[in-house]
Amino acid sequence: MNKLIANVFCVGRNYRAHAEELGNDVPAEPMIFLKPSHAVTVMDGSGIALPADRGEVHYEAELVLRIGRGYEPGITVDELVDAMAFGIDFTLRDVQSELKKKGHPWTAAKGFLHSAPLTPYIAFPGAAETAQEDFVLRKNGEIVQRGNISRMIFSLQQIVDYIAEHYGLGAGDLIFTGTPEGVGPACQGDKLELAYGSRTLGSCVIETGPSAT
Repeated sequence: MNKLIANVFCVGRNYRAHAEELGNDVPAEPMIFLKPSHAVTVMDGSGIALPADRGEVHYEAELVLRIGRGYEPGITVDELVDAMAFGIDFTLRDVQSELKKKGHPWTAAKGFLHSAPLTPYIAFPGAAETAQEDFVLRKNGEIVQRGNISRMIFSLQQIVDYIAEHYGLGAGDLIFTGTPEGVGPACQGDKLELAYGSRTLGSCVIETGPSAT
């Protein structure tokens, strides 16, 4: 995390199977929400403190893009992105369910401290090459999520174009690009590892959080 983080954009429901597993409609255009930059923390094997008294905390593994330059109309995602990582969009699921019922924003469920852990960055090889490998999330050694950006509803190019048009996009911005199916609860003591292809890129241990039932 050696570059200043500007905005942290997140894409909701960008994998059809994930939308279906939560009983949500598949969006007709990218669904964008934000996390504070303070939510970002590095997955370097150390412990992460999560809320322990606000219901279930769910993991959502995602490809994360780091924007390396200012957006210009017609620029390709390959030109725009200077690095990528994989991250977890931690979500207070019970809190989110209540917010949805009331029609309120998701910030309380998505933007809490340490809700956006990231692996160290690696070079971005381009959208087409990134799709050649799956990414996986392991929980206590067992694969619980497997994703590939080829199965996204909205492509990386569509995402960056949409965010730039509606919100602006510049150097230092991060984009969590959406999670595949398989989301579930993370509890105190769980070890979470993110891998891309054959490489494990980062891990963390839930130091404090909900207790396993």
